[in-house]
Amino acid sequence: MIKICYKWFWAWDFEREEKWLNEMAAKGLSLRSVGFCRYEFEPCEPGEYQFRLELLEHTTTHIESEQYISFLEDTGVKHVGTFGRWIFLRKKTDGGTFDLFSDYQSRITHLNRILLMIGIVAGFNLFAGINNLAFYFGGQDRNAIGFVNLLLAGMILYGFVKTYAIKHRLQKEQQLFE
Repeated sequence: MIKICYKWFWAWDFEREEKWLNEMAAKGLSLRSVGFCRYEFEPCEPGEYQFRLELLEHTTTHIESEQYISFLEDTGVKHVGTFGRWIFLRKKTDGGTFDLFSDYQSRITHLNRILLMIGIVAGFNLFAGINNLAFYFGGQDRNAIGFVNLLLAGMILYGFVKTYAIKHRLQKEQQLFE
């Protein structure tokens, strides 16, 4: 029996999203496909699979991404779904840990990709918010959408700061172990 769940995760909450997917797998539900806030699950043996997410540098149709996904599949990882540049990966539980980022630098590089994406979206909303509010307070527009843009920019900047703090902590740890 297929189960569909609707759930929202911010881009900077990818580890929380992974945790939720792994909790679902522990309950016997394996991710089958993914869309905007939509997760489709199929039955599996409880704890049969582990899940990971990764934000790729390019879209999944780019040659480098295709080669990377093919490499992962050669190691027993299944590409379950895609949302934007995010890929959802599944691997059979074999007693070991399923980790895409085996060293500090690969985790930092992944966080940099997330920071770039978040920064662009926050910057766009900040610019649009200021621009829309200028029209609103100038009397040229009766639409207060600028407040929504600024609120969204603030929420996204919160995620940016949170992600940057994690990256900074990893960089400090990396320096300690070098």
